[in-house]
Amino acid sequence: MNREPNREPNRELDLTVALFPGQGAYRPGALKGLWEDGDRTVRATFEEVDAVAKELTGREVSATVFQPSPPSPAALLESAPDTLQLAVFTTAVAAHRLLAERGAAPSVHLGHSLGELAALTCAGAWDLADAAAILCERISVLREHDRSGGAMLALGCDRARAERIVALIDDPDLVLAVDNGPQTVVSGRAEPLATAADIADRLGINHTRLRSPHPFHHPLLEGARTSLAERLATYRPRPLHVPVYSPILGRFYRDGDDLARLLALHLVTPVEFGPAVSALYAAGARVFVETGAGRVLCALVEQLHPGAHVVSPLAGRDEEAGLTRAAGALRSPLHQTPVAAVPVAPEIPEPVAAPPRTADRAELSGQVRALYAEAMEYPEEVFTDDVQLEADLGVDSVKQTELLSRLGDRFGLGLPPAGLRVADYDTFGKVVDFVAAGVTDGAGAGSAAGR
Repeated sequence: MNREPNREPNRELDLTVALFPGQGAYRPGALKGLWEDGDRTVRATFEEVDAVAKELTGREVSATVFQPSPPSPAALLESAPDTLQLAVFTTAVAAHRLLAERGAAPSVHLGHSLGELAALTCAGAWDLADAAAILCERISVLREHDRSGGAMLALGCDRARAERIVALIDDPDLVLAVDNGPQTVVSGRAEPLATAADIADRLGINHTRLRSPHPFHHPLLEGARTSLAERLATYRPRPLHVPVYSPILGRFYRDGDDLARLLALHLVTPVEFGPAVSALYAAGARVFVETGAGRVLCALVEQLHPGAHVVSPLAGRDEEAGLTRAAGALRSPLHQTPVAAVPVAPEIPEPVAAPPRTADRAELSGQVRALYAEAMEYPEEVFTDDVQLEADLGVDSVKQTELLSRLGDRFGLGLPPAGLRVADYDTFGKVVDFVAAGVTDGAGAGSAAGR
């Protein structure tokens, strides 16, 4: 049953948000009735993606999701995980087009993980064929580079409790990957995930193994990130005609952004969906419509902000009625989001050419200090050699992993060495020594030259 709040939006005050769901937003039979009725928008959207997917992956999406008895999510993940990702993406784009035909004009797009690709596409960053090709590139790179055997586990607790579980396990192969607000997701290899599930059981925390073919938002995918950034560099984005807020970047996308680099960075960077919803809510967003199958994101918004008006057009049996209701909610006269009103997280530094290889530790220390100070919004002078990153500055293991990844890009260090433990670099001085060792011995030379 579709449980939508009775509250009606205030059309003079409320901003409207189109939510684009990610990996888990596959619902058997979604849009099947419209497909079978020959709806031109649904047919054209799926057929365009089919053509690209057939060429690049050998599979058509519609042949799988619109068969007489569509596969369950578990069956599709087992038999065709690539098709699962394409189905989630194509359903979201088709839903957005159907809503636009009915007069919908959201103020802002907000995507969750994989959903950011659909959010950007529907805001005009690429045409559909290029966006489908980008997703196929992402699928191919992950298939080629991910040999981790990793997965993801959803925990029915907030970030603070999830971080305590991760800290208790103290395994570099387990990280906090998603902060949904009332729910979190950890990502990593099978053994620490099993330990996390066991601890959750002992603490009475609900948990679910997610239908995910890879340990997304984890440094285990660093090799895939590097390769994907290279492959996507040929896809030139266009200016956006709708603001898109990123829960991974913690800010709106801008027309000058290097989307190839940022989309690749998604693979190893945590998703802050709960904080993103709260930032938009604080800026005046009161209407949230799930532009995809199901109502997972709307349920999260309800828990975070019970005063919000949420609509999930493809969560019930009568999709036509759901689309009509959702389009009405998105016909707000306010199409311009007050970007300045939304808190903006520190920007991820643009990649630059690796500096000359040198053993000058003082020079390296200054460069690393500047990067950490910008990322953490601390004065540079707090980063002394003996400062404890977590105990003194609150840099948790997830943030430290992200910062070490940035250092790899900045100094051309290539992939992290086997057995690297974030906990071993607990002081700023140890981080500088790590960079100095990599620069001096030329560990990243091959990687840097290959970019």
